[in-house]
Amino acid sequence: MSMSGEKRPNVLIIVADDLGFSDTSPYGGEIDTPNLQKLAEEGLRMTGFHTAASCSPTRAMLLSGTDSHIAGLGCMAEKIRKAPQIFKGKPGYEGYLNYRVAALGEILQDAGYFTLMSGKWHLGLEKALGPYARGFTKALSFLPGGGNHFNHEPQLYDLKEKPTAIFKGDGIWMKDGEFINGSTDLPKNFYSTNTFTDHFLDTLKERTADERTQPFFGYLPFTAPHWPLQAPQEVIKKYRNMYDDGPVALRDRRLQSLIKKGLVPPDVEPAPLHMLKTKPWKELTEEEKRKSSRAMEVYAAMVELIDTNVGRVRTYLEETGELDNTFIAFMSDNGAEGQLLEALPVLAGYTVEDIVKRYYDNSLGNIGNFNSFVWYGPQWAGAATAPSRGAKSHSTEGGIHCPCIIRYPPALKQSGLVTSVFTTVMDIVPTVLDLAGLEHPSPIFRGREVASVRGKSWRPILEHPEDQGIQIYKDNDIVGWEQLGIAAVRVGNWKALFLPPPKGPGRWELYDLSRDLGEVHDLAESQPGKLKEMLQHYETYFQETGMFDSYTIYHEAWKHRRAGNRGAGNMRSIPYTMAIWQSLTFLQTRFMKLLKGDWDEE
Repeated sequence: MSMSGEKRPNVLIIVADDLGFSDTSPYGGEIDTPNLQKLAEEGLRMTGFHTAASCSPTRAMLLSGTDSHIAGLGCMAEKIRKAPQIFKGKPGYEGYLNYRVAALGEILQDAGYFTLMSGKWHLGLEKALGPYARGFTKALSFLPGGGNHFNHEPQLYDLKEKPTAIFKGDGIWMKDGEFINGSTDLPKNFYSTNTFTDHFLDTLKERTADERTQPFFGYLPFTAPHWPLQAPQEVIKKYRNMYDDGPVALRDRRLQSLIKKGLVPPDVEPAPLHMLKTKPWKELTEEEKRKSSRAMEVYAAMVELIDTNVGRVRTYLEETGELDNTFIAFMSDNGAEGQLLEALPVLAGYTVEDIVKRYYDNSLGNIGNFNSFVWYGPQWAGAATAPSRGAKSHSTEGGIHCPCIIRYPPALKQSGLVTSVFTTVMDIVPTVLDLAGLEHPSPIFRGREVASVRGKSWRPILEHPEDQGIQIYKDNDIVGWEQLGIAAVRVGNWKALFLPPPKGPGRWELYDLSRDLGEVHDLAESQPGKLKEMLQHYETYFQETGMFDSYTIYHEAWKHRRAGNRGAGNMRSIPYTMAIWQSLTFLQTRFMKLLKGDWDEE
């Protein structure tokens, strides 16, 4: 039986793209987000919620309830396309949400739910891989990972080649089960967050009488605040001069607010600010400071508009009387984006910087407009992820520790509380199924074999939100992360992580997160026995999820490519045991070398 009696609960999952941990007011931020604040006051804030380190793996885990290496995103499609021969025929590395998992939309669709989606998909670019094919009866879907928020793509107007998927164009927008033209079939006043919400609400309003008797599953994944940073100027102006003192000052204010709200311990030791070899704020010229702070102002406006549109959805559900029977989860898909994007290739022979210089106007007065293209860089991202270390694409907490707010009055016994219990994005599928009184369909679903879930139901947290001693994952449960060698494993409060150069030192590190949220004090040398134990857990995770040594082989491929040798023969000749050693798996015979940091000896 569902907890709501005769009618199963509605489900609403809202995803922000690259939102930082402390950006919103319920998580200590200064950005105007009253609707999320109200959601938190009526619901539950999670401070132990974890995702993958990047967006499409998280989305695969969100909709499947299992690890991304099982669900098809063992490596992001954007990376796979650079060396497809490496991943061909490797289960779990298809680059899309594969059919070895039952997607949440499919499960709820078969259970009688009205399913709808509006926003970013990033789980497959073909019709058979799109939202309609994976359980969403109604969908306006943007298939790739990111694009212009005003639907302005001047670099495509005279293009004779197919662009990479970070830019839009035709063939990457779908409505329900058909492709639409991104240039002609979208509203003229398109702004991503507003337009996705418009379509989402229109779909709910246009339900037939029979459809209104069904519970609904709504999935609203925004493309904001993913770069390029763009928003209407009237919203940007609210934040004018708010960030003129730079990212270090912002980080310090955010940390104090997090402590005051009880979201981090008073004695927390924050990680050093995420820098990526950028110049400190005090060394920037006045013009560089003005442009950098303006980018942050635009980012804040984008976050505010997410909040505004969350409020629009809430108002509609209140008006229809559906709000209190709706399980709502609001989350970010990974840590804040701190990459330096200048050298990212987007067209043959062209980088992002080349495209920006040729087609966009990034003058101070134009930043944020439809014809600007900016990002805010590592230091602002580091301010948003503090006290954690790193940012998106890192297996440190800054890349995987994310905000999550849930609201569901029929199950939540107390509202307005904060839980620090360790949870993961894989938990959402089993939680929804539990609340709806449904079983996961594995091992057979729609005539195919599907994997079971690895996540856990949040029912114990909902029923006892005040109990900080609850464990969703027990002391012997293994949770892992990996994307092309960027890896981590967690058991209880212990975490081992590996960051290959240049992201990190190229050796395993060890942290006790019960004492060190900032991952500042590496215990690998002082506690070699615990590190050995954690690497054994990582080996278990490696085997259970069907991973292979993509890191070593991928980088060997790039070495050959840079050297002009496109043959695959040498690449395939790497001994398997050596590849496993180089790609971080634990082998007993290699353990002492790993412990001594001898990763780069060969």
